[in-house]
Amino acid sequence: MQITKVVIKNYRCLPDSLVPLNPHLNIIVGDNECGKSTLLEAVNLALSGQLNGRPLQGELHPYLFNLGAITQFIKDVKDGKATPPPAALIELYLTDVDALAGLKGTNNTLKEDVPGIRMLIEFNEEYNAEYADYIADPALIKTIPIEYYIVRWRSFAGNEIQARSIPIKPTFIDASNIRNNSAANRYVLDIVKDSLTEKQRVDLALSYRMMKDKFLNDAKVTEINKSLVEKKGVLSDKAITVSLDTSSRASWETGIMPHLDEIPMTLVGKGEQNSVKIKLAMESSEKSHLFLIEEAENHLSFPNLNTLIKHIADRRGDRQLLITTHSSFVMNKLGVESVLLFMNGKATNLNGLETGTRDYFLKLPGYDTLRLILAKRAILVEGPSDELIVQRAFLNKHGKLPLEAGVDVITVGSLAFKRFLQIARLLNATVNVVTDNDGDIAKLAEKYGEYLGTAALTNIHIQYDDDVNAPSLEQQLVKVNGRDTTNQILGKTYPTDDQLINYMLKNKTECALKFFETTVPWQTPEYIARAVA
Repeated sequence: MQITKVVIKNYRCLPDSLVPLNPHLNIIVGDNECGKSTLLEAVNLALSGQLNGRPLQGELHPYLFNLGAITQFIKDVKDGKATPPPAALIELYLTDVDALAGLKGTNNTLKEDVPGIRMLIEFNEEYNAEYADYIADPALIKTIPIEYYIVRWRSFAGNEIQARSIPIKPTFIDASNIRNNSAANRYVLDIVKDSLTEKQRVDLALSYRMMKDKFLNDAKVTEINKSLVEKKGVLSDKAITVSLDTSSRASWETGIMPHLDEIPMTLVGKGEQNSVKIKLAMESSEKSHLFLIEEAENHLSFPNLNTLIKHIADRRGDRQLLITTHSSFVMNKLGVESVLLFMNGKATNLNGLETGTRDYFLKLPGYDTLRLILAKRAILVEGPSDELIVQRAFLNKHGKLPLEAGVDVITVGSLAFKRFLQIARLLNATVNVVTDNDGDIAKLAEKYGEYLGTAALTNIHIQYDDDVNAPSLEQQLVKVNGRDTTNQILGKTYPTDDQLINYMLKNKTECALKFFETTVPWQTPEYIARAVA
């Protein structure tokens, strides 16, 4: 039982989104404020009916609605248009299996005859008279009349539903959202409680109550209570004593603190806390069909992140997983082919990636693939020296560094160029590859044949110089700038080009840094100039 796609309209930052999901693994990436977290929240909301742990009807507020829809509504009212207040919609389209037959129907936006869930937050027409009074003076309208809204939670069959009538059970894990010690403790205890059997919960409650009784029988406590009773009439007409709270609200859950190696959970490092919370949630959610995980990498070092991601991959089994991330390591380790690039409410997937490329990034997860995926425009280079020269060439041309212009210069190494270009091809990303010709133009043409000549794509460009006598960056720099200028930049006095180039080849990064920092004017090799244009 899985979600095949999600439709969201006017919910938070998503005005109109259709998100197809992979059957098992979905790694959701995108820029900040693009709607990744909103997507996870919406999916959990449609399956559980709860927001912030409470029924949605009691948590309604104007900020659940898309700001653009609210702004348009206010404008229409002030313009005298008879426009109804905006509605927010979340639809989950599910796999067509027997277990979900009761949810099947065509009551959905796409008119598909499939099982599904439809959550609609809309104006309740029973308040038409009150609404007329609300808009009587348009100048006073600042937002939507949320008090007149109702939540309608139905299946695609048109039947009203509740969480217990939905066979798909979600587990929403956002460990980073636990912002105080009390909430963090409660979060972990809820997970621990779910992992206990009924007998274990009863035994724990009994032991906790017996501990309270033992407290009262302590000789020191008895003596203190005796002295307080003697003050009857001074403090109150009734006898005052001290005891532990034995009311129903003071159950073991409120009095017990989880510990790690004898240290209270709330005093352990944030990274360890988050890791434990995620692992506990996955271990105690055997009945869950869907995991929703928000940025698992928060506060974790590289080795601990590796351990956590392996745990997630091993424990999720065949269950569907939606995980948001800003980490290339997480993306590569779980499987770059399962990426959903989320941008402007639209999702683009990489499930067309070749198996060899997927395995390549899986084995070498340190590559900054996410930088390419999120870049508006990228320039791929072979090494640090190339990156420094390209960065300064861009600055010389545009008066600003590449990142300031939304261009990401990424060092990937020549062996990985074609792997990255497969991703760029699927995403239709604008990419320039800056590469040496290594003295063999025919070999270069063979390697990048699908991106050159008549086969070239408009968004991918391979930039190189066809002079085989200048096969490397260092020789290209000397070629266009001459020995005198290059010596001046490097602070050297080599009498021949060969000696100068030999020094540069042995000190690539140091020389590139000199070019990056110099105030001496220098010329950019033509193939690099094309890349930074």
